[in-house]
Amino acid sequence: MRFWSNLVGYQLVWFCAVIGAGRGLTWPGVAAALAFVAWQLAISDDRRAELRLLAAAVAMGVVLDGVLAFSGWGTYAAAWPSERAAPLWILALWSAFALTINHSMGFLKRSAWLAVAFGAIGGPLSYLGAARGFDALVLAEPTWRAIAWLAMAWGVALPLLAALARRGERTGTIPLALNEGAR
Repeated sequence: MRFWSNLVGYQLVWFCAVIGAGRGLTWPGVAAALAFVAWQLAISDDRRAELRLLAAAVAMGVVLDGVLAFSGWGTYAAAWPSERAAPLWILALWSAFALTINHSMGFLKRSAWLAVAFGAIGGPLSYLGAARGFDALVLAEPTWRAIAWLAMAWGVALPLLAALARRGERTGTIPLALNEGAR
């Protein structure tokens, strides 16, 4: 049950964030992410491990989405606080995404190559969906630059998050029962 509630909960956050941003609103994504994060932390068996993943993911989002915005390869709707930095709504998405790594995305911890492939393909597809389906961002022409950046960056970020989660398992900061539920 935890797997499905985590998966569906994150997808709801994603839709709130991109639909809100597409309409020029930051708060729907931030509010949905805050609710999701609070809920996931409330039911977590190891809040510290989850918070470490959350902090790492937000830092990655600052860099990954910051480069996209600063370079001009991507222009975010609802670009608060700055048009040249990662917007708050996308950092909220990163925080929510981090809390899927030990749960609905737990399969990514089994193989670094799987995490690389999933990040390099799934990352850009998510941005394309947000851009073309919801107007949450605009990818500058030629779009291959933004897609290449996203593929490379997500192909590095996701395996790093998975490795951080695996490290927590090896050091015993994530209880075995939680690991079993992620599979």
